[in-house]
Amino acid sequence: MTLIKPLAGILIASSLVLSGCQSAYYSAWEKVGVEKRDIMVDRVENAKESQEEAQEQFSSALDEFTTLINYKGGELEDMYNSLNDEYEASRSAADDVSERIDKVQGVADALFDEWEDELEEYQSTSLKRESETKLRETRRRYESMLRAMRKAESKMEPVLKTLHDNVLYLKHNLNANAIGALQGEFGQMKGDINSLIEDMNDAIAESDAFIKAMK
Repeated sequence: MTLIKPLAGILIASSLVLSGCQSAYYSAWEKVGVEKRDIMVDRVENAKESQEEAQEQFSSALDEFTTLINYKGGELEDMYNSLNDEYEASRSAADDVSERIDKVQGVADALFDEWEDELEEYQSTSLKRESETKLRETRRRYESMLRAMRKAESKMEPVLKTLHDNVLYLKHNLNANAIGALQGEFGQMKGDINSLIEDMNDAIAESDAFIKAMK
């Protein structure tokens, strides 16, 4: 995490890794001055970075596929290996995006539950009302961001399946005729990847706006 001291993070993570208890995890951070709000902002930043990296990776896979479609001769096995590497890297990038979005959702649930509970502790009606308004606004921004993240995430698996199909086909058909069969898939794949990248741009913009509002 960018705003948490590395040593403190290592000590807390190592002490809680076996318990798997999120409430204990957040409590431990609070003891060193890091609130759920801070963790949430940090995780949103991490999720945004993972989506930026995934964008680059899917673009790279598309570039590799474009090279294959424009095949002018050469060693097809080398092209297969390169395309397979791009698929594996894309799968890894997608898994990282999903994992980081899940972490954002986990801390958000804990933060909003705590916020709701603490509203009942107010003695001042005006302060309670202001806090309720702030909670609603924060939750609205968060839900808008999460929807954008999940929308982009949902488009990764279909793209990965298409990439895998093409890699698998090429593996067992290392000849020039295979290129003609794959050309029929190219237009749809290109459109799907471009749509995914566009949705990731929306999610990244939502993340930036959320982070700015939280700081």
